[in-house]
Amino acid sequence: MEGSATLSLMLPRTKPMVCVEYPGLVQDVGKMLRTLGGEEGVSKTYADPSKRLELYFRPKDPYCHPMCANRFPTTTMILRVKKKVRRKKDHNPGTLEPMEEGKISLEIIGVVGTVYKFQGMSDFQYLAFKQGPDGSRTSLYDKVLLRKPEKEEFFNQEIALHIPPPIFSRLDNSVDYYYRPDVNHREGYKMPQMSSDNLIGPSRARRPHNAIFVTFEESEIPNEPHQAAVKNWTKLCTNPLDKQAEEEMRQLFSNRPIWSRNAIKANISVHPDKLKLLLPIVAYYMLTGPWRSLWVRFSYDPRKNPDAKIYQVLDFRIRCGVKYGYLPNDMPIKAKRSTYNYSLPITLKKPAPQVVSVQDLKQGLVGPGSNSPGGKNPFYNKYKLKDSVYIFREGSLPPYRQMFYQLCDLNVDSLQAIIQMNEGSESECTEKDGWCLPKTSEKLRDAMSLMIKQIIRSKRPSLFSEPSTSTSNKEQLTYESGEEEDEEEEEEFHPSEGSENEMETELLDYV
Repeated sequence: MEGSATLSLMLPRTKPMVCVEYPGLVQDVGKMLRTLGGEEGVSKTYADPSKRLELYFRPKDPYCHPMCANRFPTTTMILRVKKKVRRKKDHNPGTLEPMEEGKISLEIIGVVGTVYKFQGMSDFQYLAFKQGPDGSRTSLYDKVLLRKPEKEEFFNQEIALHIPPPIFSRLDNSVDYYYRPDVNHREGYKMPQMSSDNLIGPSRARRPHNAIFVTFEESEIPNEPHQAAVKNWTKLCTNPLDKQAEEEMRQLFSNRPIWSRNAIKANISVHPDKLKLLLPIVAYYMLTGPWRSLWVRFSYDPRKNPDAKIYQVLDFRIRCGVKYGYLPNDMPIKAKRSTYNYSLPITLKKPAPQVVSVQDLKQGLVGPGSNSPGGKNPFYNKYKLKDSVYIFREGSLPPYRQMFYQLCDLNVDSLQAIIQMNEGSESECTEKDGWCLPKTSEKLRDAMSLMIKQIIRSKRPSLFSEPSTSTSNKEQLTYESGEEEDEEEEEEFHPSEGSENEMETELLDYV
């Protein structure tokens, strides 16, 4: 177009549009939309800003691993440009050549407020097929996919082994990994001996917090902390609030000799990194036995004191399933975490918490305008947890599906009656039951499960609508008698192995 020309257009008063930069040549819009989950799938993804748009190149294949698009705000327009051109036929019929330029027309279709861009890489795809000796491949979808109710022969048929990975790559963007250079130690430095448990990162071992660990079989218990633990606490924690936290901690263990870490965090407000330094100077950690994963006051041996029965730990997990009347998704309690629920690539990552420096630890929790620990400091209760993380009460649901309670924190009279069945006649402390009677933990779990079921029934009565009389009576007897069906028999107890639970992961903070 010769010269300079301007054109004025009116913006249409329509809702903002959503743009998807599709990573492919679109020939059929309907098929393309099905790979994105259809209009309904795109609408659900757009309604949740934390979700990424999933693209399945094989929408009907349940083994198809998706690509994910990131969501970005934008202020762009979609234009429709038309140009009129005159054409004439040449000597070769069927071909057209422009003769002269015509008029150009512009139209704004809409304004785009959100765009989805596929910036990641496509992951590996695992197909269900069988390869023959001659190299031919046969699909296994008709044998592995259950499309309708089948008879027993369908499940007994011989098929090739096909096990797809439960989790694919956690990252779909390439990242640069910067290897650290070799550390140049000063002259005379000797590399410490490395055990088989610490082979990764030999240039820097885990920072020790000098905690003392005791198993149930050990004959002696420690009477005082390591000098290194006292030195670390004295060196790094010098402000008045740290001194106050130390006094409160010693008072806690004076009133009660055994505490769980959650119970301590619900009674004292102290920075988590400082708690790692404070605990080893007032108590030792039990690895196995009825007080496993608990902190015990120095010079106190619960194996020799029957009064320590009330401080034993109870590993309680909420029961769910068809036989209990509700499934995991029906419970109003979310799981703490799961291996199969990770942020990428379906959802966006939340911003990571700020890293705490040594200078921050030295300054403690004292905020601006706080001159004394006795003053009103808005940060003082910043790290305090609710007491529901360690106390069980009738009529309230636990915060998590798996909880670790001490027996003294079960604030229900019927539960305390079970615990005190042998009150005053405790004769032997065993690694499984401690000072309690055999099967005490099972009876407590049965009673607590019945209480929780009644709470869920009151909150969601539709889950328990019109149960059969025989099933209901049998289930009620099961809870009251404390007996379980044959398919849930008690697992064999292996002494000295402890409990593979989440609370023992805090060992990583101290070893």
